[in-house]
Amino acid sequence: MTPPETPVSQFASADRLTPYRAGWIHFTNVAPILDSLVLPPGVTAITGVPTQMNAALLSGQVDIANISAVEFIRNADVLEALPDFSVAVLGPVYSVNLFHTRPLEDLRRVALTAQSAMSVALLEVLLRERGLNPTLERAEGEAETLLAQGFDGVLRIGDSALREWYGVVGPLTPETTMTGLPHAARGITVTDLAEEWFRLTGHPFTFAVWAYRKDNPPPPELVQAMREARRDGIGHLAAVAQRHARKLGLPERVVQHYLWNFRYHLEAPDRLGLHEFAAKAVPGHAPLTFGPRPGEERTRSSAADRHGGSGLWEVGSGEGLWAVRDGRGPSTPTRPPPSAAQLCKARGRSKDRGHKVDQRCEASHRSRHR
Repeated sequence: MTPPETPVSQFASADRLTPYRAGWIHFTNVAPILDSLVLPPGVTAITGVPTQMNAALLSGQVDIANISAVEFIRNADVLEALPDFSVAVLGPVYSVNLFHTRPLEDLRRVALTAQSAMSVALLEVLLRERGLNPTLERAEGEAETLLAQGFDGVLRIGDSALREWYGVVGPLTPETTMTGLPHAARGITVTDLAEEWFRLTGHPFTFAVWAYRKDNPPPPELVQAMREARRDGIGHLAAVAQRHARKLGLPERVVQHYLWNFRYHLEAPDRLGLHEFAAKAVPGHAPLTFGPRPGEERTRSSAADRHGGSGLWEVGSGEGLWAVRDGRGPSTPTRPPPSAAQLCKARGRSKDRGHKVDQRCEASHRSRHR
């Protein structure tokens, strides 16, 4: 689904000669953030598909956009991201899917969408990790149509991918759940790329961040409005899901599960997955930098990530920040390094929320409670 490219507001403030321009990829997955967003005076917005907004930000057509994470990584020398906004998942995403009629190991021709650089980059990483090298071709159309034309696999993204996924694996009955739906039906297998990433790394996958040029950060009023809109959207998720289910022609249960599955705050596990992907997809990229968290000073907020680029992630809050190498080398602390308990808590979050806690953390936990 391609949103209309029309301005959301046309206000200009007295202290800015030109409006601050936003570019939104307004798929359903960001509805909890953007649906209720009221732009402050001095901010305008347009909408488009991921590749359009990636190009608009890099060309200077817009000043901030929720862009593909891979474009943020590729352009990390000039871009910075908001520190607490993301579109990430731990496990299946349901809307970035490879539909295929052959086993992955036997794929020969795969059709790629031109709408998303992120999904293509993720597919390339996953294929490379398996030692696979099918022919990748640009082609647009619904998955079943392209499969009938001779492609072995078709990559689909966004709202269309969600609808087509449900068309293959549904319907959902009162006795079944989203997680219990099959991965194949009618000779078509649907491989969820985010789920494959989790199987490969055990980390969340961050599909998008809100990025801007380092020399032109967003006005605080816009960021605050975005945080308030997110709080409202998550607080009324059932209503958001109901509204978008009607637009998509899907059951409300499907859309509500789809939305509550997302991680919108770019927490430490999401950054860990982001850096892991950056190392695999864009070796040698510039260090990833993030703006200040609420209540933090800019000079301190991005210090941890500026120490090392790929493989680093931030741990900490008001007590300090650390850069951690995730087992690939020594830590590079900006403050004294965290204790084992702090590190495990930050890496794993908690088992109750389903985040991965590695064996070292579990061993440390057992030793402390003997």
